[in-house]
Amino acid sequence: PPPANMGRAPGPPDGGWGWVVVFGAFVSIGFAYAFPKGLAIFFKEIQDFFGTSYSEIAWVSSIMLATTYGAGPISSILVNRYGSRPVVMFGGLLCGIGMVSAAFCTSILQLYICVGFITGFGLALNLQPSVIIIGKYFLKRRPIANGLAMAGSPVMLCTLAPLNQFLFDNFGWRGSFLILGAILLNCCVAGALFRPIGAATASVKSQAIEEGKDGLKEEVTKDAMEMSSPMNSPVGTKTEEEGERDCCEKINKYLDFSLFKHRGFLIYLIGNVLMFLGFFAPIVFLAPYAKHIGIDEYSAAFLLSILAIVDMIARPTTGIIANSKWVRPRIQYFFSFSIAFNGACHLLCPLASGYTGLVVYSTFFGLAFGMVCAMLFETLMDLVGAARFTSAVGLVTIAECCTILLGPPIGGTLIDTFGDYKYMFIKCGAVMFLAGTFLFIMNYYNYRMLAKEEKERKAKEEDSKSVRTENEGRNNWNKETIQDGPELEPLKEEQEGLKKEVNGT
Repeated sequence: PPPANMGRAPGPPDGGWGWVVVFGAFVSIGFAYAFPKGLAIFFKEIQDFFGTSYSEIAWVSSIMLATTYGAGPISSILVNRYGSRPVVMFGGLLCGIGMVSAAFCTSILQLYICVGFITGFGLALNLQPSVIIIGKYFLKRRPIANGLAMAGSPVMLCTLAPLNQFLFDNFGWRGSFLILGAILLNCCVAGALFRPIGAATASVKSQAIEEGKDGLKEEVTKDAMEMSSPMNSPVGTKTEEEGERDCCEKINKYLDFSLFKHRGFLIYLIGNVLMFLGFFAPIVFLAPYAKHIGIDEYSAAFLLSILAIVDMIARPTTGIIANSKWVRPRIQYFFSFSIAFNGACHLLCPLASGYTGLVVYSTFFGLAFGMVCAMLFETLMDLVGAARFTSAVGLVTIAECCTILLGPPIGGTLIDTFGDYKYMFIKCGAVMFLAGTFLFIMNYYNYRMLAKEEKERKAKEEDSKSVRTENEGRNNWNKETIQDGPELEPLKEEQEGLKKEVNGT
C-alpha cells in the first residue's frame, strides 16, 4: 500500500515562490481595492455630463464595491473548484471588457451595468483568490505577507489618482475608460503567477487511486449485489432524502454554513457589516469635497495620493506589528482599535478648514485606513483557521455587500439634502466608532469564554486521565490475583481437608 502521507499536500513553504505570489496578489488586490476609489476623479464631470445628483453618481462606486464583495461566495466556489490562477485571469479579462464597454455608454444606467456589475464582478474574481492563496503559501509569516499584499491598494491608488486626472485632461472620460480597461488586463498577468501549491502530489494521489481500483472491484461488486437484493428494497424509498442530503453536502463543501454557529465568526461579521456602512464613503467623496470648497483638480487628486502614500507605509508596518509576540495573541483588540481610530478621524474632519486641514485629515485617514485593511483578513483567519478561511471570506463578503452598497448613496443623499459634506463625514465617523467599540467589547467577551472553555476542557482531560488510571490499576490488580491463583491451590486443599475433619468430628 502507498504511504499514509503520499496524497497529502505539503505544508506552507513560508517563502520561495510565495514572495512571487505575494507580488501577484499585490497587483490584483491593489486594483480590486483602489480602482473604485480612483474613479471618483471622474464623478464630477460625469455628473455634469449626464445631469445627475450626488447620490445617483455615487451608485457607480457603490454597485462596483457591492458586486466586488457580494460575489465573494461565487469567487470562493470557483477557487475551490478550479484554483486561484484561472479565476484571477478570467477576472482580469472581465475587468477589461467592462471598462472598454463603459467608454461607449450613453446613460447612467449603462454605466451602472458596465462599470458597476461587469467590472465589479471581475474585481471580485481578483480579490478573493489573491487573499486565499497567500494563506496557502504562508503560515508563520502570514501577517507580514498579508500586509505586503494589501499594500497594493495604496500604491495603486497613489498611482491611479494623478493618472486618472492626467488621462481625463488629455482624452476625456471616455478615452480614459478605454485606457483603464487595457491597464486592468494586467490582472491576467498577475494571476499567471499564482502557481498551485501541492500540484505534484496530485499525480501521486491519482496513481495510488488507480492502483487501488483493482482491489476495490470485488468489494464494489459485492455491495452492488447486496443493494439489489430484496432485503435492501426499503433503501429505494430514501432516494429523495439522500439526494437532498447530497445536494446540501455539495453546497457545504464549498461554503461551510456551520460557521454561523462559530461565536468569533459571528462577532466579526456583525462588526464588519456595521463598519462598512461608513468605510468607503469618505474616500469616494474626498476629491469632490475638495473641488466643492474651491480647490483645483490636481490638488484635490493629490489628497488621494497623500492618503495612499501614508496607507502604503501603514499596511506593511501594521503587518509587522501584528506579527509580534505581544500583539498576535490578542490581534482582535488591535483590529477593534483601528476601526475606532478610523471613525474618530471622520468625526474630526469637519473641523479641517482649507487645504492644509484636508492634508492633515488625509494623513491620519490614510494611517487608520491602512491599519484596518492590513488586518481585515488576518483577523478572520485568526478566528476560523486556514482550513475554513475560504468559506468564511465568501460568507463575510456577501453579508458586507449590503452595507457597502448603501454607504456612499446614503452619504450622497445627506449631501444633496443639507448641501454640506460635514454631515456625511459625521455619519461615517459615528458608525465606525460604534463598530470599533462593539468589536472591542465582544472580543473581550470571546477571549474570556475561550479561556473558560479551555480551562474546562483541561479539567475534563485530567478527570478522564484519573479515571483511566484507576481503571488500569484495578485491572492490574485483577490480573495479579488471577496469576497468583495456581500458587494458592495447596492452601485451598488444606483448608478443605480441615473443613472435612471438623465436619466428621
